[in-house]
Amino acid sequence: MKIALFAGDGIGPEVIAQAVRVLRALDLPGLSLTEGLVGAAAWRATGHPLPNETLAIARASDAILFGAVGDFGCDHLERHLRPEQAILGLRRELGLFANLRPAKAIPALVGNSALRPEVAAAIDLLIVRELNGDVYFGEKGRRATSAGLRQGYDLMAYDEAEVSRIARTAFEAARRRQGRLCSVDKANVLETSQLWRDVVIEVAADYPEVELEHMYVDNAAMQLVRAPGAFDVIVTGNLFGDILSDQASMCVGSIGLLASASLNEGGQGLYEPIHGSAPDIAGQGVANPLATILSAAMMLRHSLDSGAAADRIEAAVATALDHGARTRDLGGTLETEAMGDAVLAALEQQGSLAA
Repeated sequence: MKIALFAGDGIGPEVIAQAVRVLRALDLPGLSLTEGLVGAAAWRATGHPLPNETLAIARASDAILFGAVGDFGCDHLERHLRPEQAILGLRRELGLFANLRPAKAIPALVGNSALRPEVAAAIDLLIVRELNGDVYFGEKGRRATSAGLRQGYDLMAYDEAEVSRIARTAFEAARRRQGRLCSVDKANVLETSQLWRDVVIEVAADYPEVELEHMYVDNAAMQLVRAPGAFDVIVTGNLFGDILSDQASMCVGSIGLLASASLNEGGQGLYEPIHGSAPDIAGQGVANPLATILSAAMMLRHSLDSGAAADRIEAAVATALDHGARTRDLGGTLETEAMGDAVLAALEQQGSLAA
């Protein structure tokens, strides 16, 4: 199990440290961890947010456990040198096209959701977000208008192969779950979305057992608040998926709880919490490490063929929360390491029960 550890910036090193503690506690055979620099930390050390040395480590790994990138002190840099280019570069260079972001209600934390408890309790969905296209990777720049005004532009584009690939990933996921897929677009306005919808319909012919519906993104945002339990799997583009998955995290209760996987066609994946680098709390020891720990569980399940170990981690997190463990974002007082301690204690208790 060759795992690359890219802690990154802000709270990244703090939350990655707790996930590593949990991985080591599982005593997995053949576990190999190799660290690399990304983001602002890499730029300060090497002059680039994704150094060649880091990229080589990523390519040689079975999976990547990623913390976060982002630093306000780098806002003055040219765009290609900003910390966020590390994650975009890894997606591009490794062909990480499918982002899986599960959002599921945790019984002990239903009260933390901004939604009514009975609404929040029904949440069990998966957002499948396309990662290699859309405005994030399209042509972009600035120019002058005919009136001499500054204008910024970003090209939103998808080709049918990109849409077909992510659609099949989503249909496969829906087939393993409840058999319902909602494709989210803006086909009433965007030609990109009309192509998206056309191709998704074509792919659906190969999955007659999956129920397909289409929804405009503005309506999807409303339905995630009104009736999130109605969703099983959502498939959408890069921009819409970025926004909707963050919204889903707050429906569950905290962005500090949600993990994600970014996969390529070979099964190699990058796993990261969906929260950012949170520079406002970096170094204070108060960040919630659970999303990173749960990302490690996703890594074991999707890239390292260790579903049983993933189940153990997820059960330990649930037990810790059931016993009242709470970081500040969840209304508690535990610091980052103490929350890691709570998860480790739950893992140890599993061993005692098994004995």
